[in-house]
Amino acid sequence: MSDTTQRPTTAIVSVDRPIADLRPLWIAGAVICAFYVGVRLYEQAFGWYAGLDSFSPEFQKYWTRVLYILAPTALVAFLGLIGYLWKTRPDDLATVAPREELRRIFYLLNWILIYGLAIYWGASYFSEQDATWHQSVIRDSAFTPLNIIKFYVSYPIYIIAGVGGFMYARTRLPTFANKGYSIAYALFFIGPLMCLPGAALSEWGCTFWYMEELFVAPLHWTFVFFGWFALALFGVSLQILGRIRELLADDESFLPQWLKTVSPETASPAE
Repeated sequence: MSDTTQRPTTAIVSVDRPIADLRPLWIAGAVICAFYVGVRLYEQAFGWYAGLDSFSPEFQKYWTRVLYILAPTALVAFLGLIGYLWKTRPDDLATVAPREELRRIFYLLNWILIYGLAIYWGASYFSEQDATWHQSVIRDSAFTPLNIIKFYVSYPIYIIAGVGGFMYARTRLPTFANKGYSIAYALFFIGPLMCLPGAALSEWGCTFWYMEELFVAPLHWTFVFFGWFALALFGVSLQILGRIRELLADDESFLPQWLKTVSPETASPAE
């Protein structure tokens, strides 16, 4: 019995698709920023009004409901994205034409830039906002308004973007699929991902100690340690730039004329 379910092949490539398509980047970036601006307005409206007492009916209505809706949604989105990228992976990456591979590299750069934007919102903006809140308001539960937004909304979003980019590279690009695992790329998404388990350790400690009085408490060090793993981006960049150089050295026919290298034989003599 023949297998009627076949994954897409890369042998046939459309030359009509642009090499660098920035539309996904602008659309995804605009959606993320609009979503977080809405979240910030929601915090402004219901933070002080319903966020000071976790046992109040107002807290259950305006904050616990957010937790119950968005946390499962993030998990479903994570599993759905990983499943989709794996299910639609090509059969043989050895057939990828140079132009198509370069197009996919630029698409991967879209993933990386969106990942960086999501990390800014989650690990910088909302993390610093959360620290300021806890230094101003004595918490009565680990599920404070800012903790709900930070740990169960913003962190999952950047984790989804980071793992999604890794899966895209692993299933679409020969550099990351046929030459073993990229340690740099693994560290690039695993480090920030581990901030979420670190949050569980931190919240456990905050149950017994008021660490907001000294925000550089040891249980907060994990955020800094794993956050610095994002510097692995430099290693990923070297791998990507190295592959782009190899592709351009082999074939420049798919590039615009003004991007092509001028060889000494074709260059006009100096006057």
